[in-house]
Amino acid sequence: MEPFSHMKGPQDNENGYQARKINSLFSFRANEEFLQNDIRVKPDLDALGALGDAGWYSIRAILWAVDYELPKTVIALRNPVRNQAGVLLACGATLYWADGKIATFNCSFLTNLTMDMTIVGTNGTLHVTDFVIPYEEKSAAFNMASKSKFAELHIGWDPLPSKHVVSTDLPQEALMVQEFSRLVQNIRDAGGKPEGKWPAITRKTQVVMDAVKTSIDNRFGPVDISS
Repeated sequence: MEPFSHMKGPQDNENGYQARKINSLFSFRANEEFLQNDIRVKPDLDALGALGDAGWYSIRAILWAVDYELPKTVIALRNPVRNQAGVLLACGATLYWADGKIATFNCSFLTNLTMDMTIVGTNGTLHVTDFVIPYEEKSAAFNMASKSKFAELHIGWDPLPSKHVVSTDLPQEALMVQEFSRLVQNIRDAGGKPEGKWPAITRKTQVVMDAVKTSIDNRFGPVDISS
C-alpha cells in the first residue's frame, strides 16, 4: 500500500507554502509469536526488520511531503533496539536537505499502534494520525492550521486548526489493485514501456532506507546521498 499515492504533496501547494519540518512515526506492538517467528525478525529472511517494514512507510511519507526530493544527508538516531539475532526492532533517523528542510522518523515493533505525521511549513501545519491504514475504510481525516498566530492577549490561537475528511468509494487496497491494473493495461494496449513514476519513487525510498542502515552500521555517522 502506498500512502498518499493519489494526493498532491505540500511542496506543490499553489500558494507557495513549503514544508520545512516533517516528523513521521509508524509503530505497532508485535506479540511474542511475531517477535520470535515472523520473517521480519529473521536475519536470513527480511533482515531490515522494523526499518524495512514500518520505516519504509515513514520514509515514503516524508518524501511525499517534499515532492520526492532526496535529502542530502541522513544520520541515524542512536540506540536502536535489536533482537538477539541483530535485526532492528526499533530505530529512527534525521534527514537533512541542502535548503534547510529537516525530517525525522521513528519506526518500531515495540510500541503502541501509531501512524502519525506532522508537516510544518512556512504558513501552515498539517497533521495526520493514520497515514498508513486509516481508522475507517471509507474515509480519512487530517487537521490543518494555516497562518496561525496567537489570539489577543495570547490566550488562544487565531485561526483555530480545521479538520478535513476525505471520503472514498473504494478502500486503498482496491485502489492499489486498480492502479496496478491500469499500468499493466497501458503496456498491453500501447505496447509501450512501463511508466517510470512508481519505480522512481520506490528507488528513492530504498536509497534513503539504505542510507539509514549504513549510518546505523557506521556508528550513526552522516551518510551523504547523491541524486
